[in-house]
Amino acid sequence: MRRKHNGMRPQDIVILLKITTMYSDDWLLKDLANSLYISNSEVSESLERSVYANLIDFEKRNVHRRNLLDFLIHGIKYVFPAQAGILTRGVPTAHSHPFMQSFISSEQAYVWPSSFGSVLGQAIEPFYANQVKAIAEDEELYRLLALVDVIRVGKIREKAVAEKELKELLAHVKSY
Repeated sequence: MRRKHNGMRPQDIVILLKITTMYSDDWLLKDLANSLYISNSEVSESLERSVYANLIDFEKRNVHRRNLLDFLIHGIKYVFPAQAGILTRGVPTAHSHPFMQSFISSEQAYVWPSSFGSVLGQAIEPFYANQVKAIAEDEELYRLLALVDVIRVGKIREKAVAEKELKELLAHVKSY
């Protein structure tokens, strides 16, 4: 029996972006779950929601690149809005990510709160609890999530840079 679709959840974005970093379509559900520190059942439910939202074709194991980009560029800031929070120590995100610092200079730092972080900045809540753990092992996923945070909290110029970079980084994704 199929579950009722109750909309996307924040971790769905991370799971889809993780799949885009896997350059093969022979990935396994358990590999996704292990690399993201999410349970197998949560990954399975997430993929069902993403199939329903036409963001992935599970049978072919392809992320629908255009649909995902559309959603990230035009919808993410409304569906999963973010606001800068209190000053805390954490892992740099948005324009504070080392990659973005080559495009944007700012004295204001944004971080995902974490005891492992070395930067003091305003807190941006990650999409799910173990996100910081997962990005520690996957630089490409880290970059993608930081770019998505730019779209969620950035200014116009920052967002334009993030959109361009997301399009380039996701250009390799096998899609139809």
